[in-house]
Amino acid sequence: MHRRALLGAALAAPTLLSIPVRAQGAITLNGASQFGDEHPYTKAMVRFEELVKQYYEKPINFVLHKNSSLGLEKQYFEYMAQGRAVDYAIVSPAHMSTFSRAAPFIDAPFLFRDLAHWNSVLDQDLFKPVADEVEKRARVVMIGYGGGGVRNIFANKRVTDLAGMRGLKVRVQGAPIWSRTFSAVGMSPTVIAYNEIYNAIQNNVIDAGENEAAGVEQMRFYEVAPDLAMTQHAITIRPLCFSVGTLTKLPNDLQAAIRRAGKEASAFHRQAESGADGQILETLEKAGRLRRVEFTQRAEMKRLVDPVMAAYAKEIDADGILGRINALTS
Repeated sequence: MHRRALLGAALAAPTLLSIPVRAQGAITLNGASQFGDEHPYTKAMVRFEELVKQYYEKPINFVLHKNSSLGLEKQYFEYMAQGRAVDYAIVSPAHMSTFSRAAPFIDAPFLFRDLAHWNSVLDQDLFKPVADEVEKRARVVMIGYGGGGVRNIFANKRVTDLAGMRGLKVRVQGAPIWSRTFSAVGMSPTVIAYNEIYNAIQNNVIDAGENEAAGVEQMRFYEVAPDLAMTQHAITIRPLCFSVGTLTKLPNDLQAAIRRAGKEASAFHRQAESGADGQILETLEKAGRLRRVEFTQRAEMKRLVDPVMAAYAKEIDADGILGRINALTS
């Protein structure tokens, strides 16, 4: 299968230099999603819009640009930082590294023991120093933390242990921590744009990628890489972001509604994505579209990654955050 037409616009930047917050007296806010209506990211942003309308109780318009029509998450974040084209979006922390070296650390590999530990970290707001840095330097505020998808490695061959990983050409996100940790376990990581993964595997440029269930399903990665090694190497955190440039121009009661709705919509996102993970994989497997492959050396993989994580945390002055995360008992 060739790359689908809906991704064709992903590389095209919006021609509109700016979208006014106010149009004919009504406030209009613009969001962006790489995905269609069924993806948890899009559903969470629709929920956010509904909640803002509920709490603000005054006329307000939302325009949600879906299916990568305004590019990819990296572009969304840049637009929000510049105060143009996109007012709100869900963005992977890896795409914030230009403004904060610590941002990709938010959902780095093997940072969380399990979903209970992940929830505890978020409930205690341990990433506040990182969020404050992003807000200060990028002028983008994280108004909620969504995510909850467990990431595994999809490949065009069966991988069950570290020996099978040796030399595996795998696509990783652009933040350095991903290349460093995957290199530490013997893989050959390379950074490729998200919308190019399918073609890169199809054309044998890479052998594998890593993603949560929703992404594997939405992007149809199983068509070119049907073997899913259950490494469970990361649990996603996907902040719902809002442009500070836009937010500060809004009425105070609307700002309050946006912040309240952001937290609640992100809680909805977390529950929806973490709850759907296993169901998506079971459905795909029953349909014969992918094969879940037991990975037998996850503990050994983590032992190889731990020193890299500790060194990286110290390098970006996040060793205190890592210590507090590791100290949580749940």
